[in-house]
Amino acid sequence: MTDPIKASDTPAIESGAADAPTEIDEAEQRALSARARAYRRARTVSVIGTFVILAFGCFYVAQSLILPVILAFLLALVFSPVVRTLARYRIPQSLTALAIVLTLTASVLAGIYGLSEPVSKWIDDAPKIERQLRLRLADLGGPLEKLRDVQKQVEEATNQNDQADTQKVVVQEPTMISQAARGAPEIVAGIALMLVLLLFILSSGDMVYEKMVRALPTFGDRRKGLRIAHDIEREVSRYLLTISAINIGLGIIIGSLLAIVGMPNPVLWGIVAAILNFVPLLGAVVGIGIVGMVALVSMPTTTAALLPPAIYLTCTALEGQFLTPALVGNRLRINSVAIILAIAFWGWIWGFIGVLVAVPLLIVMSVFAKNVEGLGGLREMLGPNNDNGN
Repeated sequence: MTDPIKASDTPAIESGAADAPTEIDEAEQRALSARARAYRRARTVSVIGTFVILAFGCFYVAQSLILPVILAFLLALVFSPVVRTLARYRIPQSLTALAIVLTLTASVLAGIYGLSEPVSKWIDDAPKIERQLRLRLADLGGPLEKLRDVQKQVEEATNQNDQADTQKVVVQEPTMISQAARGAPEIVAGIALMLVLLLFILSSGDMVYEKMVRALPTFGDRRKGLRIAHDIEREVSRYLLTISAINIGLGIIIGSLLAIVGMPNPVLWGIVAAILNFVPLLGAVVGIGIVGMVALVSMPTTTAALLPPAIYLTCTALEGQFLTPALVGNRLRINSVAIILAIAFWGWIWGFIGVLVAVPLLIVMSVFAKNVEGLGGLREMLGPNNDNGN
């Protein structure tokens, strides 16, 4: 006779033995699924990283073509609201665009003509300026100069026996004027391309936006793309117009004050101050250093030479601490570390023009990061330093 207890336990044992492989299969499937997700994530990161590296390499190699295009689009963002506003008063967009391009062309030509004489004079007097600067700094660097003399004597004593039998080859590097002459055709071609492209972009009105939006797949994407395009236009145009007005006023004030204290070529230094102030944080430091070195050479005494850099420092400090925060406000909600890194990177890629366009490009990236869901990490990296995001 069969034991009922043992008979009842048999199905349980058999079912437990049958469930064990199922649990193992599920664990293996979870492990395989995790490995597949990790592989897809690694593949996505590698593809994006390769694309970014190739894109930056393309930016560096093809800068003579890419820079005029980027400058044209940035200027189009600035002047598109002007063209759109005048179009409401039945002024043709093509006529407004032509007037803007002609005004920019005349401004560039006037600036080149006005600055050609003082810049060429400073280039011609560069050896003389260097000697005068050495004489001015001789009193401040007396111990260092003695150390250089001792080092020079040791080198001469060491190399005395080798100088009779050694033939020296001196490689003469090209001067600044020759480098500028070789690069002038490329610069002129880039400016011409920028102005022509700007003319067609402004004349076409919103056609560029419409083409970009129609390329998106769904209606929601199109509406979001149009909102991003208008946000970029609004933020970049407001920032550049406000900063341009501030910098022009700053250049006029600095040039006038330097003229009062007797600094030579005050108009040149006012223009330099206005241009350098487009570079946040670093432009003022570079301007103070340049004006200080020129003042050491140009002013009659060392005490008088300290006055121009002090004026420059005071004006830029007041502008940076009070005027710009009051007028720009929270429009530039980007932390200072990101600004410094962007200036260093784009300056390395594109030189001085890259330094000038670094902040507008950061603004464009910031607008994209705010409106695209997958760019939360970039939004956090570019965001302000405080916790509430204001």
